[in-house]
Parts: sequence; structure tokens; C-alpha cells
Amino acid sequence: VSQIRATGFSPDLRSRMHNSGPLAGEVEAPFKHLAAQYETVQTLLAPQPPGDEEALRQSLTLLRAGLEACRQQADSVTAHLEDYGTSMSLVYVLHQLHQRIDRAEALLNCLVGDTPARDTAHLFANFVRLNAQRRSLRALWRHNTALLAEKMAERHAETGEHYITRDRREYRAMLGAAMGGGLIMGFTTWIKIGILGLKTALFWTGLLAGLNYAVSFVIVQLLHWTIATKQPAMTAPAMADKLGELSKPGGVERFVDEVANLTRSQSAGVFGNVLLVMPVALLLGLGGLAVFGPQFLPVPKAEHELQSLSLLGPTPLFAAFTGVLLFLSSVIAGWAENAFVLHRIDSAIAWNPRIRRRLGALRAARWAAWWRRNIGVMSGNVSLGLLLGLTPEFFRIFGLDLQVRHVTLSSGLFGAACASLGPAVVNDPAFWWALAGIAVNGVLNVGVSFYLAYRLALRARGIQVKERRAIYTSIARRLWRRPWTFILPPRHAAASAHG
Repeated sequence: VSQIRATGFSPDLRSRMHNSGPLAGEVEAPFKHLAAQYETVQTLLAPQPPGDEEALRQSLTLLRAGLEACRQQADSVTAHLEDYGTSMSLVYVLHQLHQRIDRAEALLNCLVGDTPARDTAHLFANFVRLNAQRRSLRALWRHNTALLAEKMAERHAETGEHYITRDRREYRAMLGAAMGGGLIMGFTTWIKIGILGLKTALFWTGLLAGLNYAVSFVIVQLLHWTIATKQPAMTAPAMADKLGELSKPGGVERFVDEVANLTRSQSAGVFGNVLLVMPVALLLGLGGLAVFGPQFLPVPKAEHELQSLSLLGPTPLFAAFTGVLLFLSSVIAGWAENAFVLHRIDSAIAWNPRIRRRLGALRAARWAAWWRRNIGVMSGNVSLGLLLGLTPEFFRIFGLDLQVRHVTLSSGLFGAACASLGPAVVNDPAFWWALAGIAVNGVLNVGVSFYLAYRLALRARGIQVKERRAIYTSIARRLWRRPWTFILPPRHAAASAHG
């Protein structure tokens, strides 16, 4: 109880606890009263004259209520992570606080519970299990990775919400935004081809390609458009938010609804990107050939690009690897955003003397607020671009030809190659194998990044095997009965909620 009380007075927790209701301004009140409640119970547990049972019962009720109030205050910390950020130490302290409250309640059950023998046996069994885990490297790894997953997924569930559509209006908006992203990526494709034509050293080739991607992604973001494959990796916090409601009535079905919404969003994003990037790259290629002639993209080079996209080659492996990079970029985005908020960098910008002198107080405050809203997506865009550009060149240093296969960029290369090869390319089997490769590319990009985000959400919420089976069973049932709900949007948002 003393440890629970001391933890409750921690400044990091107090600043993040709920501060409304009858205890407004005194968030530590449950922790403050806990010691007195425990001392009363301890006194009454000593040999007492007959008639004190009622006083003991009332004191136990107060102590249990106090422990529950402390638990609720600890749970309220996550509601303020948007304003204050989180850290590994904070996540660890919260876990420790919850465990101590559970331990105190278990000890109370052993002393004055209805089944003290059974409760005592359970407590000792738990002690044995914990003692074994203390000596297990595997348990240590699982515990620390779970803490890390919770830190990564705990904050900013709203970021993932922006990538999930729930009705036809949002679906059409996503489709339009994805088409805008495809337009930009059509130009990005030809810039990349030009960078490869420079034949610079590996590092500079990778850096220039990465900057090309990063600038393109940032432009897409500033125009409020989207790149489809970024979406699933950014939805781990949103999924973790829904997974936290599994124990509530209808929680599993609501999570399946969210999976269906997410799948529809990815479909719209991929369709929109591919629908425009191919013709844009094709038209740019035809224009370049008309102005510069065949040397703009020589036929052998175009044939090589087409072959590199074939399903018969290593495209599936490269596409799955790209899905991992997509997920890593979302991790970097979450880390950057959390660090920005945790260290109050927005305040540092708003009150920096040089910035205030140059921009003025009002514009400096707006500039700080803009960075706070956009630091996550900007970090994700830049990191993804650099990962896509530098990773292949890094592995090439070691003689490994490990390429990236991003479905939007691959579609642009496909359109560029078709511009050089002409209409007769449709008679070439390589054309159709490349199309099949692009389709598989999109599935693996989205699938791998979504799977990693889903696993992160599971670890963050500590979902057990039984609950996972319920999720898989419900998803399979939905696929069997209403498979179209994973592709086509409902007429209204409420329709999704009911299946």
C-alpha cells in the first residue's frame, strides 16, 4: 500500500491523471487516503471483541473502493498522453502500479475473502510463476517487447483513424485522395529513372532516390492526398484502441467492423494510386519520347524494368520486404511525434527568441502548432522515402540485390516501360506477368505492414490466445457470409457497425 501511495504521488503520473469531478485539483486524493484506510483495516484485523465485524466489513469496503479509485486514476493517465506524450519509464511505472494494486487485492482476498484457501493457493501459484519468469530470458524479452509495443501504440490513435473510411462519402474521398497521390507519383517515377541514369556512386544514388521519394510523399501530404501503402502501418494505435474493448459486449464484432473498414480503405487507396500513376507515367513517357527520342528510355532498359516486375521473379519477396519498411516508417513517425510532445518542442519553438523576433509571437505560435500537428506524418514521409531509396543501395554494398517493390512506384515503372515498348507490348507474356506481379505487390505491401501493425496492437493490449481465436473466427465468419463488406463501402456508417 505504501508503494502504491508513493507511486501515485509521482509528478509524471499526477500531471497526466484525470482532473475533473468532485476531486478536481486533487488527483492524488485516492492515494492520499489509502494509507489511513489500510491502517484502519490493519487495526481491526487484530484480535477484536465481538461486535467489531461490521466495522471491519465497512473498513474493507472502503479500502477496496480506495484501491479501485487508485486503479481508475492510473487508467486515466492514458487519456492525457496526447497532451503530454509517453515514455518507457512511464509505461513501466503504470504496469508496476497496476500489478501492486492487483497484489494488494489478492492479499485482501487471502485474509478476509470468501474462499481464502483457494485465493491463497492462486497467490502462491502466481508467486511461483513470477519467480520462474524472473530467471527466463524469454520471459524478459516478451515482457520488454510488450512494454515497447504498448509505448508505441498507446498514443495517438487518431492518426490511424484518418486512414479508415466508414461510409461511401469517406470512401469516395479516400479514392480521390489516392488518385491525387498517384498523379504525383507518376512524376516521381520518371525522376527516379533519371537519377538511375546518372550512374553515381551507390550512396549518392540511394540518397537522391530517397530524397525524391521523401519530397514526393511530403507534397502528397501537404496537398491532403494519400499513398495507399502508408495507411495500414499507421493504424496500429486505432486497432489497439478497439482491441481494448474486446471484453465489452460486442467488442469482437466491433473490431471485425474496424478490420473491414480498414480493408476497404486500403482497396480504395491502392485502386486510386494505380488508377492514375500508370496513365500519368505513360503519358509523361510518350511526351519524353516525342521530345528526346528513343534514348529517353531505351527499349532494353524498358524490357529490364518490365521483367523486374514479373510475378515469376523475386517480386513477392521484395514486396513483403517493402511492407516491413512501411511498418518501420510508421514506428519512426510515432517515435518522432511522441518525442516532440514529451519534450515540449512546440513550446521551445513558440518561445524561441530568434523565431519570435523573425516571425512575431503570433506566427511563431502558429508555426509551433503546425509542427505539433504534422511532425508525425512528416517524419513518416521522410523516413519512408529514405528507407525506400537507401536500403537497396546499402544491401548492394554487400553484394545483395535486395530491391524494394512499392505498388505505386512499381505501377509507375510499368507505365513508363509500356511507353517505350509501344502497343505491341500487350502481346508479350512479360506484360501480363508484370501486371500480376503488381497485383501481388499491392497485396503483400498492405498485408505485411497491416500484419505487423496488428501484431503490435495485440502485444500492446496483451490479447490472449482465446481472444485471438475469437477474432479469427469472427473474421472468417464475416468473410464467408458478407465478403463484399471488405471491399465495398456501406451506404451509411451505421451499416458498418452492424455488419
